[in-house]
Amino acid sequence: MNTPQHNRVLQHHHPSRREFLATSGAALSAASAVGLATRALLAADASKPDDVPNIDPGFVGPQFFDKHEEQALLEVLESGSPFRYWGPGRPLKVQRFEENFASYIGARFALAVTSGTAALDCAIAALGIGPGDEVIVPAYTWWSDYTCVVHAGALPVFADIDRTLNLDPNDFQRRLTPRTKAVIAVHLLGGPCDIEPIINIARSRKVAVVEDCAQCVGGSYRGKKLGSIGDIGIYSFQINKMITSGEGGALVTSDPLLYERAARFHDMGTVRQLFLDRAGPTRAQTFAGENFRMNEFTGAVLGAQLPKLDTMVANMRRNAQTILDAIKSIPGAAGRQQPDPAGDIGYAVYLDMKNKAPRDRCIQELRNRKIPASTLTGSVLLPLEESVINKRTRHPDWPSFTSPQGKAIRYGPESCPQTLDVFNRFVQVRIGARYTQRINDYIAAAIREVYAAVA
Repeated sequence: MNTPQHNRVLQHHHPSRREFLATSGAALSAASAVGLATRALLAADASKPDDVPNIDPGFVGPQFFDKHEEQALLEVLESGSPFRYWGPGRPLKVQRFEENFASYIGARFALAVTSGTAALDCAIAALGIGPGDEVIVPAYTWWSDYTCVVHAGALPVFADIDRTLNLDPNDFQRRLTPRTKAVIAVHLLGGPCDIEPIINIARSRKVAVVEDCAQCVGGSYRGKKLGSIGDIGIYSFQINKMITSGEGGALVTSDPLLYERAARFHDMGTVRQLFLDRAGPTRAQTFAGENFRMNEFTGAVLGAQLPKLDTMVANMRRNAQTILDAIKSIPGAAGRQQPDPAGDIGYAVYLDMKNKAPRDRCIQELRNRKIPASTLTGSVLLPLEESVINKRTRHPDWPSFTSPQGKAIRYGPESCPQTLDVFNRFVQVRIGARYTQRINDYIAAAIREVYAAVA
């Protein structure tokens, strides 16, 4: 979800937002007659663009931009106060967003920062993780889950993913050592990880749990919003995520000490009265920090996007479930294991093709039909990256890899065999928040046809 090219598919026309809104109602009204039409489309020559619906999942958040974001931005401009703490006006956009976001997630505190990466750096700093500590990270995830550990001077230890496409609790348990300080439980590609066994294992070993919800903003697990279950939750508001301000991030926690340390780290090591008013008397001393403060323009957009998040998620879930219901009779078609189907935000539908060869054929055939199909995208097989294999850091004496454990650890394919097997089997079909019934029916029919031919 971090590479824009993965979010685009071949198409004959990019409608403007105005054109899309004008035509979507007509498409919905025609949905009752789509069954026969869809089968006819599939039988047609897929090289003719007009024979298929215009399938573009797009970027979710910008599809919901309207007068509310515009008005919020104008208010910041008119106030002349884009800095969140002072100015000629009364800057409150970021503060209000933090308060509303904490309430939405179900955590005591929220901290708005410049990106999901910054939120991870703040989380690791809040936990006091540093040289000599180990942090367990899924082998398939985004770079930031690795770099936040390295930047702290700690040692990243990769654990395999399973058919949830998230951290395998059993492999997590196998990777624990007396030096393990935390685990980053990532909710990847719109689906919650199986967080309950991860929490139980972590608690038994006094290991902190950081929930990375960057790719699952608005998701839940057994009735609890993701990010409120572990010790700290982090979020991204980059354009490929759900609600968006282009860039931006947040951290949530219900622990006042962790909150104060995160707030200090994001603001040069100092803590402002606002955060003490929320969390109570200071519990930490000043230390060296960074500057990850969110500005009022970003807070304005996010404040306008947040009330729309449930609608975005509902649309995605409905479209994904429509397709899943239509293909559920196909063995392996609903390939992703879902620890809590109701908590999945519907980012994509997944097919389990058993090995790489039929996976690649399936992707090609679906693309021939203008379906947004791909391998698992938006993250990285980190143990296979050259800079990771060679343990390259910004300085040759960086402490992450100079300890006996850091020198001994080996990355590469042999460190994540189960992850590679999962990656080589799965097909990902993107879901759009603005898909019509006609599009859903067309995708489902294409999957049924292609799966039968290549499985």
